Amino acid sequence: MAAEDPSQALQVIFGKSSCSEFMQEAYTPIIYHNKSPEFYEEIKMKIPANLTDNHHLLFTFYHISCQTKQNTPLETPVGYTWIPLMQHGRLRTGSFSLPVSVEKPPPSYSVLTPDVQLPGMKWVDNHKGVFNVEVTAASSVHTQDPHLDKFFTLVYVLEEYSFPFRLKDVIITEANMEGELKASMAALRGALLDTCVRFLHQLLNKLIQLIVYPPVIAGQIVNLGRAAFEAMSLLVNQIHKNLEGNQDQHGRNNLLSSYIHYCFRLPTAEPPIPQTAGKQSYDIPMQYATLSRTTARPSSLHLARSKSISNSNPDLASSPVSPDEEVQRIIGSKASDRSCNRMSAFLDSVALFSVPPRQITKKLLHEELSLQWVVSSSTVREAALQQAWFFFQLMTKSMSHHLFLSSKLDIARRQRFPDRFVDDVAALVCAISADIASRYHKDVELVERLNSSLAFFLNDLLSLMDRGFVFNLIRSYYKQIANKLQTSQNPSSLIALRVDFSRIVCSHEHYVILNLPCSTLSPPASPSPSTSSTTSQSSAFSSMVQDQRVATMFELSVPFRQQHFLSGLMLTELSLILDPEGEGVSFLHKKAISAVHSLLCSHDADPRYTDPQVRAHIAQLYLPLIPIVMETFHQLHDFSDSSPARGRHSTAHADDADPDSGSTISQSVAMAIAGSPLPHVKTNQFVLPTAAGRQSSSLSADCSRTLLVSFLWVLKNADAALLERWVSDLSVLQINRLLDLLLLCVSCFEYKGKKSLERINSLTFKKSQDMKARLEEAILGTIGARQEMVRRCRERSPYGSQENVRWRKNVTHWRQNTDRVDKTKAEMEQESVVDGNLATEASLVVLDTLEIVVKTVVASELKESVLGGVLRVLLHSMAGNQSALFLQHCFTTQRALVFKFPEMLFEEDTELCADLCLRLLRHCGSSVGSVRSHASASLYLLMRQNFEIGNNFARVKMQVTMSLSSLVGTSQNFNEDHLRHSLKTILTYAEEDLELRDTPFPEQVQDLVFNLHMILTDTVKMKEHQQDPEMLIDLMYRIAKGYQNSPDLRLTWLQNMAGKHSERGNHAEAAHCLVHSAALVAEYLNMLEDCRYLPIGCVTFQNISSNVLEESAVSDDVLSPEEEGICAGKYFSESGLVGLLEQAAASFNMAAMYEAINEVYKILLPIHEANRDFKKLATVHGKLQDAFNKVYNQSSGWERMFGTYFRVGFYGCRFGDLDEQEFVYKEPSITKLAEISHRLEEFYSEKFGDEAVEIIKDSNPVDKNKLDPNKAYLQITYVEPYFDTYELKERITYFDKNYNLRTFMYCTPFTLDGRAHGDLNEQYKRKSILTTSHAFPYIKTRINVIHKEEIILVPMEVAIEDMQKKTQELAFATNQDPADAKMLQMVLQGSVGTTVNQGPLEVAQVFLSDIPDDPKLFRHHNKLRLCFKDFTKRCEDALRKNKALIGPDQKEYHREMERNYIKLKEALGPLINRKIPQLYRSLPVQTTQTQRNSYSRSSLRRGEC
Repeated sequence: MAAEDPSQALQVIFGKSSCSEFMQEAYTPIIYHNKSPEFYEEIKMKIPANLTDNHHLLFTFYHISCQTKQNTPLETPVGYTWIPLMQHGRLRTGSFSLPVSVEKPPPSYSVLTPDVQLPGMKWVDNHKGVFNVEVTAASSVHTQDPHLDKFFTLVYVLEEYSFPFRLKDVIITEANMEGELKASMAALRGALLDTCVRFLHQLLNKLIQLIVYPPVIAGQIVNLGRAAFEAMSLLVNQIHKNLEGNQDQHGRNNLLSSYIHYCFRLPTAEPPIPQTAGKQSYDIPMQYATLSRTTARPSSLHLARSKSISNSNPDLASSPVSPDEEVQRIIGSKASDRSCNRMSAFLDSVALFSVPPRQITKKLLHEELSLQWVVSSSTVREAALQQAWFFFQLMTKSMSHHLFLSSKLDIARRQRFPDRFVDDVAALVCAISADIASRYHKDVELVERLNSSLAFFLNDLLSLMDRGFVFNLIRSYYKQIANKLQTSQNPSSLIALRVDFSRIVCSHEHYVILNLPCSTLSPPASPSPSTSSTTSQSSAFSSMVQDQRVATMFELSVPFRQQHFLSGLMLTELSLILDPEGEGVSFLHKKAISAVHSLLCSHDADPRYTDPQVRAHIAQLYLPLIPIVMETFHQLHDFSDSSPARGRHSTAHADDADPDSGSTISQSVAMAIAGSPLPHVKTNQFVLPTAAGRQSSSLSADCSRTLLVSFLWVLKNADAALLERWVSDLSVLQINRLLDLLLLCVSCFEYKGKKSLERINSLTFKKSQDMKARLEEAILGTIGARQEMVRRCRERSPYGSQENVRWRKNVTHWRQNTDRVDKTKAEMEQESVVDGNLATEASLVVLDTLEIVVKTVVASELKESVLGGVLRVLLHSMAGNQSALFLQHCFTTQRALVFKFPEMLFEEDTELCADLCLRLLRHCGSSVGSVRSHASASLYLLMRQNFEIGNNFARVKMQVTMSLSSLVGTSQNFNEDHLRHSLKTILTYAEEDLELRDTPFPEQVQDLVFNLHMILTDTVKMKEHQQDPEMLIDLMYRIAKGYQNSPDLRLTWLQNMAGKHSERGNHAEAAHCLVHSAALVAEYLNMLEDCRYLPIGCVTFQNISSNVLEESAVSDDVLSPEEEGICAGKYFSESGLVGLLEQAAASFNMAAMYEAINEVYKILLPIHEANRDFKKLATVHGKLQDAFNKVYNQSSGWERMFGTYFRVGFYGCRFGDLDEQEFVYKEPSITKLAEISHRLEEFYSEKFGDEAVEIIKDSNPVDKNKLDPNKAYLQITYVEPYFDTYELKERITYFDKNYNLRTFMYCTPFTLDGRAHGDLNEQYKRKSILTTSHAFPYIKTRINVIHKEEIILVPMEVAIEDMQKKTQELAFATNQDPADAKMLQMVLQGSVGTTVNQGPLEVAQVFLSDIPDDPKLFRHHNKLRLCFKDFTKRCEDALRKNKALIGPDQKEYHREMERNYIKLKEALGPLINRKIPQLYRSLPVQTTQTQRNSYSRSSLRRGEC
């Protein structure tokens, strides 16, 4: 109801579905005859916005007559009560217990509550609260919070200036208004958070209004800046903490950031000021009523001003703009001086110019915020620091609005803001920088946020304030961080903060303009010249320092960093982090490199910088990046290597340098020059590191790739003339370093193809799955928190050991990977297109740079040492997967290079000629026509130039032949048809070349092409057997054998075989191929020169393998190595021999044949000793030590599994040449018979058909007449190495018994009636001994069987072997160290157990119970008897050992075994004590001699060849 009268009832009650929308009244039902009824109805009302004290809710209680009587009304009112909706300006809500009046309320009751005892009124139950009701409000107008209510009410009172005002029990007057208002602002921290959030925008607006327009109360200006700032700080901090989930990617609360972005505006409408009677208002200039400058600031803040300050008055600038301004400042100064002990400033109207006491005051929000922040107390300051971004953005927006509203955007930047504000900003930035430097290891998250907020603030200031001033602020930040770095325990986290700061500051939209000098004068002393608004709008590229030397443009020199301040900071940061002597760790590398990379990306994508000349100017800002990357070369990931990530530890030049010369200069973190925020990097940019890059500081593949992209961008866009002048100043070593870098770039960006991208995609998915698995481990507790913490510490967390948290959301490894791992087909297509374009672009940039290098060095004397490196890069780029566009340009460059400098190929380095021939031939087989035609032209011109120099082209001829042999031996996707077309093109060139038609040249070309066609024919055969590795290796072996008289080609094919073996993991065979290659080289080197320290041909290698002797050059038709083109390959030299031996040693190491490494190094050591190469000697001895340690630690040999051998017989005409051939196959270790059977059966089934292939299950001799001629039969048998007794004396170790194997054995049980197995007295055994043509391991994995021998054992001999085997098992189990109780008991149980079928007792009863009739078996009988004696002795030893090992629970089991043993011994006693008298009579000597060999003679031997 709006008043007491019933007509004032408002239609605000929502009606039910059957009623009108709004009603005046609502009824609630009750239960019949209930003396204490419950009114359970919920009534919803739409209350008016403008409530007064008379608005109230009226409750009327009725008695309902259920039995209707005459003259009795149906409803009788029995009680009344009410709730006033407003009280003291607040909406009344909550639970009420109301007294009920029997009578109607009196007039004017609505302003009172029912709790007031009104005179003359009757109340139910003596005025007790008998009616309980709850009122809840859903309102965006009424706060329903006492703290907010009070604050808004007081602000309203101020705005209306309605004094006095009653607020609950307090009368608000002008006297106590200031205190109440400050108290209400301080009490805001106690307000309910959800209410604060609902009214946040209004609350902040009111606080800002109180700051901007300080209220004037009774002629006194009340300065509420500090109180409002404190309230705002605490409020913002509280909201951020409690709404932690509502944040954007920068950690900013969305509610607060939306307020700044959408709601905040500088208050422009001034609040109404009360008119004082008899006074007249005057308009005076706007002025600042702030804290006293001389007393309110802490004296410790040394504030530097941009202008000189007057000595008499610190707040008075020496050259004010106008007298009015001077007067105004004096007024402001004196007014604030008088109020030094209070927080309100008072202007005395009488004392100064008779200004009336009613003063219109206005402050600027950004000025007041900066001041209050600087002078704030510790609690408030901490709250403001927690949410620094909010106040920084508020200040920035306030500054922008102020400049716009006051039309100052067009005036000089230095005059936009007063000196006081500039001082406050400087002090604020200085203080926050100090906080970052001092608290980085304690409050990690806070410092990270603070650092980013400060960087964004300075970024914004570059658009608003004098840029020279902002640069000074940046410099002061760098100084503070640099000073802290000197004493920091964990510098990496500080450096990370500094990199983040630089990255944010440098992300300014006018970054390029900010970097370029805007004057042709000499550089000023400040980090960058101050840029006024007029000059900053002028052309960025109009004025470069003309007299700057080219060299200094490529160095991070002082002039460079002064003229290009921001890019100088960024590049210096990168240089310090990448310095191998510095503290750079992987996360710092990534941070610094990606910062520079993202800057270059932004330039590249910026439409303002599309013009090439503009790009060239921008590239000048990054020229020092080129030498920085060159210095980092050793740390870059080696993309040409397929092994895991590692740094590039050596180059051709670094290997030759003395590691102890110490010519690198260590970086100092301290300040090197005054006014330079970062340490001054060394000016001698190209001091080459003498030692290899340290493993700990090597860059990851991603970092290296990003850095190289940036490097190539600068090379691409820099001015070519400038680069030429720079290259001309470089030394040979420096140019070679640059060429090495370009070669690495080609490897890095080589196009890998779609399949590779798909594989990377699946690996990424697997990696994310691994992360999830690790997370599960951590949660389930399978790995402890301690181990996890230790692991993370080892990874050198950037936050140091002082961090008090174990897990942190933004640092933890378990952070969910939000990137979508599985890519669609379209995305994969797009990615492959981008990858291909990037590869082409990178290669073209490299090609352009090579042109610059060649152009520069041709005129100098350096060309001999540099051009080879240029050609190497070219060849490397040809070797990769390149686009047709690039290859056309590349071939053109190559032809020009070879034409200008033919002596480089044909007189000096043979290796380059070989590589070039290989690359050209590879592209002659390309499927792209244009590439083929270019490659054919290049190859023909190469032959032609070689011919013109020496009247024959033997060198190119040999290299082309070798290259083709290498190509067909190693390339998987080689197309011979395309190559034949290219060879035909070359032949046509030769036939149509008029100049050389009358020379032998066309004929020589014809011979070469014929030879190449022959090699291609072999290739066809190889392709047929591509899926049959054994046959393929056999064919390559045959081709290599065919080149026995052509050492270069034989060497090529041996290396092809080594490559194939390595691919299949046959490292032992690969090692032997390399040993054979080395022996071949040694043989021809020995023919060339007789060096004492070089091996004397193949003989020296026979300790490694007896097979090597086949490389001997003993044939009559062996070519002389002095002939042109013979032995011209790079391996036919001392260094080539050393390289082959080192590769062989590495392969032996991978094959775990450590003993063979020793034999290889025995040949290698004399060469190093003769050359006094102590570094390599140290390396070799280190490797030998490792090898011997491994042998020692794996002395039993079972840790190394060298291989498993099988005999494979081929039967059937379908096999062609293989019919009736037998081979011994060497398979990987622990290969089961079923595995090789399945593999061969499956392979030949695919070749001949499922029905045509059959495996012969037994190992008996095969009768070919019984086989189906239309089928192919395979007989596969497991064989073991076999050694004669004399051999076993020399073959002691496990390695000896598995190396240089030529004889193998397998056993076949049989009986005379044809069955495989029978009773003991009829069980025979056939031992088959096979001899192979070469010893294993060899250069192939299957070797022909050339000899076969069979030994047949009679049943008693079989029994002897069985008993000897049992006795050996017992002895082994007994003497095992450490003892194995389970193994011992198993062997014992098999020996003395009663349930053993065909056990020892049965053997004894069958063979020893009777003396044999045949005298030939006497000795076997006696030998078996002695075997049983030994057996019983071993059983007794084993039982004794078992007794010592068992526990109490196995004593009964042991006693049972002892009883069984006693029974066995008793049963065996009479059998083993019976001697054959004929053996113990005296015999003639010769008889004894013949009988001694009876074992051999009694066996039935049959030999086969």
